[in-house]
Amino acid sequence: IFALANAGVALNGDMLDRALGSSVTLGVVVGLVAGKLLGITLLSLGATKVGQGRLPEGVGVSHLIAGAALAGIGFTVALFIAELAFDDAQLREEAKVGVLAGSFIAALLATALFQLAARRTKAKPERPVTLDRPVDPDVDHILGPVDAPLTLVEFGDYECSFCGRATGVVDELRERFGDRLRYVYRHLPVADKHPNAQLAAEAAEAASAQGRFWEMHDRLFDRQDDLNWDVVVDEAQALGLDLDHFIDDLQERVHEEHVRVDVESAHASSVRGTPTFFVGDRRHSGPWDAGSLAAALEA
Repeated sequence: IFALANAGVALNGDMLDRALGSSVTLGVVVGLVAGKLLGITLLSLGATKVGQGRLPEGVGVSHLIAGAALAGIGFTVALFIAELAFDDAQLREEAKVGVLAGSFIAALLATALFQLAARRTKAKPERPVTLDRPVDPDVDHILGPVDAPLTLVEFGDYECSFCGRATGVVDELRERFGDRLRYVYRHLPVADKHPNAQLAAEAAEAASAQGRFWEMHDRLFDRQDDLNWDVVVDEAQALGLDLDHFIDDLQERVHEEHVRVDVESAHASSVRGTPTFFVGDRRHSGPWDAGSLAAALEA
């Protein structure tokens, strides 16, 4: 209704007949319907192929294509551009009819593509939702009583900015639930995006060998924007660790195996990104703000 009211075009028989034979109308329709779909889809997929981004969890190529088609709906800006582009009143009207027609076709096409994507998603087997390796106090890093009735497991990456934000969420939850909650951290360094994440994970384990895992854990997240060898060693020195022992552990990759076991647990649990949380032994889906995780824990 808004678009029609602001188009300023009389949609009568003569106008529609003229528009159907107009190259301007056709060009606008093709630009909105085909141009948006192809441009957004190809650029987005290209970005994922070269490692400049990734599709969100649960979003497949079919969803991306449908969303690109939906972007072909053009209202205010498209009509405004038509006003600017043409001095001739007749051409302006033909362009505006193209905007309205292209928007209508894009809406129908996107609806059909989203329905198809939904059917394809339902046809796929469900991913596992259960934590593959149960929490083991002898292996896992646990904050809170080991026998607490509530368990929150996080798979994280020290260079992941979202994981950095999640540290505040965890603090809120621990303050809220107190000794009723145990928080477990497992490593999932995403090496293709975060070149120093593996080093940081092994550094946390090297600190753990000296009884200082959680202190190093916090320091690594505080320095996540500039993690490298020198920063890791500086933080170990600031913690008062046996520096020679710490450096030897890193150089000899003593703790690589622990990180690998965590990563295998993530893959077996069908974890696709960081941070991913498990409430008890069930993967949490949806927002991971303090309120959402608290509700899941209480449920």
